[in-house]
Amino acid sequence: MKKILAFAGSNSSTSINNKLVKFVASEITEHNVRTIELIDYELPMYSEDEEKNNGFPGILMALNQQISDVDALLISVNEHNGSLGAFFKNMIDWLSRLNRNFLEGKKVLLMSTSPGKRGGASALEFAKTVFPRFGAEIVDSFSFPSFYDNFSEESNKVTDETLSLGLKEVVSTFAHQI
Repeated sequence: MKKILAFAGSNSSTSINNKLVKFVASEITEHNVRTIELIDYELPMYSEDEEKNNGFPGILMALNQQISDVDALLISVNEHNGSLGAFFKNMIDWLSRLNRNFLEGKKVLLMSTSPGKRGGASALEFAKTVFPRFGAEIVDSFSFPSFYDNFSEESNKVTDETLSLGLKEVVSTFAHQI
């Protein structure tokens, strides 16, 4: 049984990426999955001056340790204006300054969702390009379009059958490859 850390790159209390991550994490039963919310690891905006004057925040060290302690990551990235949200980008900036290869040896399932038909595809593509720079092995990725049309929060399930089958296949591939 492998250890997986699951989180969304959002700091919104109503994040649909958090909802997607929690749903997918609950579908992985053959491994030990721990879900966290990154808002609990709020960091100042990264700058060289901030790092020089104040060093690395303790909360950053705690997050880095959690990543270090697992075999794989399940991450859903949110999209703002065609890119990663500033909150998550800031997390990556801090983590990469603490340890350039903070994702070394980690297998990653990347996902994204949005209310629109593209499902955060631009942010997902950006993450797929950037994460390997820090050592990640992207096992698979999944863009979940039109979240509110395709997911029932009341019954906690994917309502579109084709989308449901596609997501199950990606999750199964990830679970078997780690």
